[in-house]
Amino acid sequence: MSSQTDALIDAILADIDAGRLRPGDTLDEASLAADHGVSRTPVREAFLKLETAGLILREKRKGATLFRPTLEQFLAILEVHAALEGQAAGLAARRLSVATSYRIEGAVADCAAHLADLGETEPDRYYQLNLAFHAAVAEASGNPYLVDMIKTNARKLMAYYRARYGYAGVIERSVAEHEEIADAILARDTDRAQALMARHVRFDEVTAMDLLAMLD
Repeated sequence: MSSQTDALIDAILADIDAGRLRPGDTLDEASLAADHGVSRTPVREAFLKLETAGLILREKRKGATLFRPTLEQFLAILEVHAALEGQAAGLAARRLSVATSYRIEGAVADCAAHLADLGETEPDRYYQLNLAFHAAVAEASGNPYLVDMIKTNARKLMAYYRARYGYAGVIERSVAEHEEIADAILARDTDRAQALMARHVRFDEVTAMDLLAMLD
């Protein structure tokens, strides 16, 4: 794959992570080529790679759109995502190093500081801190393949997780759960860390339906 293709993929993923691209948004081939000063060939290569990862859909006459799950797909992806995140937390508890423990502790402290200073306001800002916490735990697992799987899966649901932090009380609950998960990891309690993380990333079908409707 060319460096131009890689750069385009990175740019699209950054837009997904930052919330600039939302489920169902159209990705225009000509606009991307013009914006990045490339031909359409690397754009098409980038689309193919992202389609293979399940992050975009391509249809005749409709072009490429960012993946937007049905309720059934949402719940199925969420089930897998909870298992992956839980596994990462369990491995982190087993393989914790001094460096990764400091990173996890720092991420937890940043989330708690947001709650103390801003309360339930600025949910998008909090969501970035939340991502940093989950990234710290995933990296502590010591398994780069698992980290990549978590990132790809998370991006299919990212817009919905972000929207959830607009609900009253969710940031406060998130901070408390991060602290519990971190405590289990730092105590090297593998089973507890895995169970707490899996529970942390799940939510019920009613909430899923609400979030799908909110971003429809």
